[in-house]
Amino acid sequence: MYYLAGEYDVIVVGAGHAGCEAALAAARMKCKTLLFTLNMENIALTPCNPSIGGPAKGHLVREIDAMGGQMGINIDKTHIQIRLLNTGKGPAVHALRAQVDKKLYQQEMTKTVQSQENLDVKQAIVDKILVENYKVVGVVTKTGAKFLGKAVILTTGTYLRGKIIIGDVHFPGGTNGQYASMSLVDSIKENGYDIRRFKTGTPARVDYRSIDFSKTEKQPGDDGPLAFSFLTDKFDRPNIPCWLTYTNELTHQVVRDNLHRSPLYSGVIEGVGARYCPSLEDKVVKFPDKTAHQLFLEPEGMNTYEYYVQGMSSSLPEEVQFAFLRTIKGLEHVEIMRPGYAIEYDCIDPTQMKATLESKCIEGLFTAGQINGTSGYEEAAAQGLMAGINAVLKIREKDPLILTRSDGYIGVLIDDLITKGTHEPYRMLTSRAEYRLLLRQDNADLRLTEYGREVGLVDDFRYRYFCKKREKINETLEKLKVNVVTPQNNKLTALLQKRASSAIKSGVSLYDLLKRPEINYEDISSLSDEDLTLNYQEEEQVEVQVKYQGYINKQMEQVKRFNKLEQKQLPENLDYSLIKGLRTEAKQKLNKIRPASIGQASRISGVSPADISVLLIYLEQQRRRHIQTEEEEKSE
Repeated sequence: MYYLAGEYDVIVVGAGHAGCEAALAAARMKCKTLLFTLNMENIALTPCNPSIGGPAKGHLVREIDAMGGQMGINIDKTHIQIRLLNTGKGPAVHALRAQVDKKLYQQEMTKTVQSQENLDVKQAIVDKILVENYKVVGVVTKTGAKFLGKAVILTTGTYLRGKIIIGDVHFPGGTNGQYASMSLVDSIKENGYDIRRFKTGTPARVDYRSIDFSKTEKQPGDDGPLAFSFLTDKFDRPNIPCWLTYTNELTHQVVRDNLHRSPLYSGVIEGVGARYCPSLEDKVVKFPDKTAHQLFLEPEGMNTYEYYVQGMSSSLPEEVQFAFLRTIKGLEHVEIMRPGYAIEYDCIDPTQMKATLESKCIEGLFTAGQINGTSGYEEAAAQGLMAGINAVLKIREKDPLILTRSDGYIGVLIDDLITKGTHEPYRMLTSRAEYRLLLRQDNADLRLTEYGREVGLVDDFRYRYFCKKREKINETLEKLKVNVVTPQNNKLTALLQKRASSAIKSGVSLYDLLKRPEINYEDISSLSDEDLTLNYQEEEQVEVQVKYQGYINKQMEQVKRFNKLEQKQLPENLDYSLIKGLRTEAKQKLNKIRPASIGQASRISGVSPADISVLLIYLEQQRRRHIQTEEEEKSE
């Protein structure tokens, strides 16, 4: 028997990174929202790597922030080190990465969600999704409490039938010793979802007092004014270093000698693991020519002795983990505080979702995060934000917010999932984005803040801040175009000599001068009689826009061509098996994915350019028939 425990607009199941962003978005958009967590002490838990960001992942965090999400703000309040990566390359792949204090991050996010207006947070295990006439109406908890909702967002992470595996030992459980959700997956299956089994893993946590840091290489963070949130203006966080060391042949021999005890190779593990985060066993087996692998020793926080051994994920027995760890420089006498383990979990086939992250089968049911087959905190948070936004827009019967591949990495992520699917844990990479030069981390607010404002997620303070920045950048660009310096300018002559830059023969604008790779914004601002002072964000944006103008214009032309195909809409209920000229594989794939546009159809594996031509001809025929029908009706 169930009892009615409450009624809400939006119900979010799971309070990890996806769940927190989804719940906060819905509540901030003025919907009555309920957030369920398995354990109130583990809201926004970072159970694996104590870092957030990196290539592509850092771009996602900045996009979340630009649209009014919380992750970037939370990182800036709680990190213990921050770095800008790939500075030797172009701005398209520059990426922030921060080490977070795990406990502080959790505490800050817990305070945020618990204090958010329109948001209730409850600890409970959700066992069942309530559906009537293919429409979600609520959920039921293990204690029999029934909560009614107009939309439900599942953000269950790795907890669906989670199984912890350490050598020969395995037992039901979620990450970090949490409960697993064992019954909810049955309800998900009943509602038409295809279920897959994935695997992830984590390395041992070791006691820093047992590490000889003198044998490792120091990896400090940067001291500059770096932040994930565009609103952050204080940069007084600690700079606690990480440390670099390496595996060696002795390490690899210990692993090889114990492969028969590895659940990864003995058949105990059935789930598919992450390609881009292999276990130590996988590295030794798949890269036999490598004599060493990098390992980073990363602090888990300021008030703990635990260090994370990045690069050494393993599910080998605990005593084997001791053995191979103690072969490594600096870890000869290491003590393990928590052993590494693998975790298997259930997830869905993401091609069963619409671009809004709503189910194609059940109206009002959304999914976000690792349940969709992704890996990583950042990918989860990005999906959570979009699911929360679109759940509210669905309830209000408004047009959904769908970011395209040219809008942001969030658009690339979701389009990849719903169009291509994934047969292994999906990780965001810069190489997945066709328009990397447009989708830089530095301009995420210029690309996406207006979207956040339109849906009601960007508040007045953030929007005023954004508009002021945008106006300042545009004004400065115009000033640079009209501000001309001549060869007689002594400051200019001295600057060009200092920068080993060729002399000018006639007057040149500061705009054109800044295009030179050896000249920076600080240089050209010193040549002007006007005050061209900008903050670090504005200065970066002006410099990138000027120096890469030609490349940016070329990518904008590519986007225009891309958008032409995206604007050619395909009917939602089109039966592709009836279209003559399509190959059998294309018919099957198109009927399964049901793309929204010709552009999306062109990205489906198994759909060839010839199939796209057939679809374009079909659409044109349908358009002409529609015009002919209208003309006949008018003549009657």
